[in-house]
Amino acid sequence: RFVKALPADKRRHALLVQKLAPRFKVDPRLALAIVRTESNFDAAARSPKNALGLMQLIPDTAERFGVRDALDPEQNVRGGLAYLRWLLERFEGDVALVSAAYNAGERTVQQYGGVPPYAETREYVRRILSFYRATRHERPAR
Repeated sequence: RFVKALPADKRRHALLVQKLAPRFKVDPRLALAIVRTESNFDAAARSPKNALGLMQLIPDTAERFGVRDALDPEQNVRGGLAYLRWLLERFEGDVALVSAAYNAGERTVQQYGGVPPYAETREYVRRILSFYRATRHERPAR
């Protein structure tokens, strides 16, 4: 229902996320929560910290996961999903820690031994959890 209610341009990006997420063993609902929170499905989104595209990849993360053009929607989503899959393995499916790491970086989550005490990160985690509605990641059936 959520995807069907989106405007056509955003719906196209949401459908791309839904299609690609299972290929990375990521629950499409979690991937949609991340994209919704990061860019609100805007493929041209740019942050003040130089994060780009639908999944707001910073240049280091884009390079790490083989993204050549972070503003290309499919490349961006593939890179973001590969990063999410890596985080899900690293934090054993704990959605709060994965979300915090996606927002603040995995080293920061490790440093604090959990969700860091940053207001932005705590709000980010709250938004992801309220959209995803599960504290543990559920791998899609394939």
